[in-house]
Amino acid sequence: MDELTYLPAVALARAIRDREVSAAEVVDAHLARIAAVNPQINAVVQLAADTARDQARAADDAQRRGEPLGPLHGVPFTVKDVMETAGIVCASGLPERASFVPERDATVVARLRAAGAILLGKTNVPTGGGGIECSNAVYGRTSNPYALDRTPGGSSGGEAAIIAAGGSPLGLGSDSGGSIRLPAHDCGIAGLRPTVGRVPATRAGHFGDMNDHRTQVGLLARSVADLALAFPLIAGVDGHDASVVPMPLEDPSRVDLARCRVAFYVNDRVSAATPATVAGVRAAAEALAKLGATVEEQTPPEIARAWDLTRDVWRWHLGQLAVPDAHRLFARWSWFRTSMLGFLSSWDVVLCPVAACPAVLHGETADYSQASMLSYSVAYSLTGWPCVVVRAATSPEQLPIGVQVVARPWREDVALAAAQQLELALGGWRPPPL
Repeated sequence: MDELTYLPAVALARAIRDREVSAAEVVDAHLARIAAVNPQINAVVQLAADTARDQARAADDAQRRGEPLGPLHGVPFTVKDVMETAGIVCASGLPERASFVPERDATVVARLRAAGAILLGKTNVPTGGGGIECSNAVYGRTSNPYALDRTPGGSSGGEAAIIAAGGSPLGLGSDSGGSIRLPAHDCGIAGLRPTVGRVPATRAGHFGDMNDHRTQVGLLARSVADLALAFPLIAGVDGHDASVVPMPLEDPSRVDLARCRVAFYVNDRVSAATPATVAGVRAAAEALAKLGATVEEQTPPEIARAWDLTRDVWRWHLGQLAVPDAHRLFARWSWFRTSMLGFLSSWDVVLCPVAACPAVLHGETADYSQASMLSYSVAYSLTGWPCVVVRAATSPEQLPIGVQVVARPWREDVALAAAQQLELALGGWRPPPL
């Protein structure tokens, strides 16, 4: 079973298309893996086993009839439990929503289904879908598959945990301050937070405060190639989310990394990264330099301002800022984005830590404002730039450590291309001890 459940989505799609394995066999293998690991990590909170098996059989029948196959035909996926899924409870970790069953899919869920993917179930989130400790009163706490006494991060923590453990090859998450990137880092997988305005979310089936201009729906997988495969399937206007911008998508395979200019830094002047984290970023920089990229250690001059700005954004969302203070906040935010864009004009890629440390013990995230877990990610939430996370190192405790690969607005192709090369050079995801 592990042979199937540890394959990337790209390989599963190819094997199903070539009739090396059936969609039914792939779905059954992943359901068996969920049954084996979920009692330990509590990542999947709603399982659509019967429906998934029915859809897998229907997918195999369609293939036998010679019907056109989508790019994810028969490939399983899971969804963070803040996105609506027709006929499946979407609680978002809130007792008052514990029996809420949406009538239709969120846009991104519908788009993956239309590409032939088969939904296995929903994954755990913090209460209300926001936070970095993946625990709530409805479903309880999710644990990290690499160390059960540690958090998988949040808020897409359940999604990252089940993908890392082999229960799902591909998942949908969302990210305001690091909610895709931190779980990907903590669980040693790959994650894509696209440019803000790239993927529908607001009024498109995503629960929560989607008026937050930092928020973007994205993807998690064990392989960067899987992110590249699924990203074009979920991107683009949908007629519901007015914030989506119809920008063209570029092809990661056409990026010449030897012509790229790469800046990297290991200290954002807010949180000192651990030695293993620093080593991971430096290893990533060296790997891109070996490909011919121009690489220099350069820190964005205003990067440290991002932490205080973000804390004020949180206060604004909580209604704790007076109107004049809110106006000043937006002026500071605009100035920060302009300053950061000026820095980026000299670079194609920025490499830095995802967090200052690997996954922390349960309970150590009680203070949501802990800078060590968020200061490196929030800067790029404020700018809205695309980011890819890929595993780059291992801590002395044998925990995964990711690196954050940042590119210019709308250049997800550059971030994906660089991350894919880092995955090849540094090893990427490794099976957890479950």
